[in-house]
Amino acid sequence: MKRFLLPAALLATLSWTVACSSNDASSSSTNTPTVMNPSSADAHTGHQHGAGKDHHVPAAGADQSGGHVYTCPMHPEVTSDQPGTCPKCGMTLKHTTGAGNAYLMDFSMTPAQPAAGRPVTLSFQPQATGTNHAAVPLATVHEQKVHLMILSHDLSEYYHLHPELKPSGRYELPFTFKTGGTYLLYQDYQPEGGGHQLGRQTLQVSGPTRPAVKYMKDQLRWEANSYAADLAFDKTVRAGQPLTVSVTVSRNGRPITDLDQYLGALGHMVILSEDGADYLHVHPEDQADKGPRIGFNTTFDKPGRYRIFLQFQHAGVVQTSDFTVNVTPAAA
Repeated sequence: MKRFLLPAALLATLSWTVACSSNDASSSSTNTPTVMNPSSADAHTGHQHGAGKDHHVPAAGADQSGGHVYTCPMHPEVTSDQPGTCPKCGMTLKHTTGAGNAYLMDFSMTPAQPAAGRPVTLSFQPQATGTNHAAVPLATVHEQKVHLMILSHDLSEYYHLHPELKPSGRYELPFTFKTGGTYLLYQDYQPEGGGHQLGRQTLQVSGPTRPAVKYMKDQLRWEANSYAADLAFDKTVRAGQPLTVSVTVSRNGRPITDLDQYLGALGHMVILSEDGADYLHVHPEDQADKGPRIGFNTTFDKPGRYRIFLQFQHAGVVQTSDFTVNVTPAAA
């Protein structure tokens, strides 16, 4: 008999504590890079895809009974010990040999101390817990093995980058931090046969700092480079309720109807809570047209202020837009 194993407390957006490495010792000195300890990260994340469905990622190391586990590609919280189809969307369940593993992302830098205006090589290696240094093959998700997000602590700077796999087995990327201060790094990746994972580190970069940018009011319109993007929700933005998110893009005041595919989708959206603890990487609904509307579905787990970053590509150029949303408490 088929058993569909659902978490006991399945929320609209499933969350878990981020696995991260602690290669470099923490220090109170502003000249020493600090990497968050897994027990103190206290960050939560989800990975959501379109087709009108949320893509929830189960907790790393979640218990999976039986010798074989079959998971829905669109709804990883749906698992079975036998082949079959997903009761939510009808997709064929995929055999996931590594579903029971827990993973972490080993992180290092060269030089070990990042400084503003000076190139540094960021290096990452996914590892299965208990088998450190063993290679963990990664699946290609949206055309890349690792999606790296780098943000300044005030969430005013945002970079979506892709480290390259080197012969050493590590994924590396050269990067130059603009100013000194605190930066957040997130790595979105999926081991072959496993679920989506997220690594996170907090770095202290030496050098001159700049005043932090404060985001207070809702900012639902973005304009730059002759482009504009307008963000809208289908209902009042409250914590704990599913929301349809629409972004309408235009250029020189005219709706864009010929958006390019960017990393296999019309748009990529990353949502971060003000404190950086809650992270969502959201992909759009399936749609036959190429704009001007890009549709997403998401849920905010808790009230508070969030920053939203949307990337889309038009005429061969990627545009990065940003928004601010204040989420009210769930209705009584």
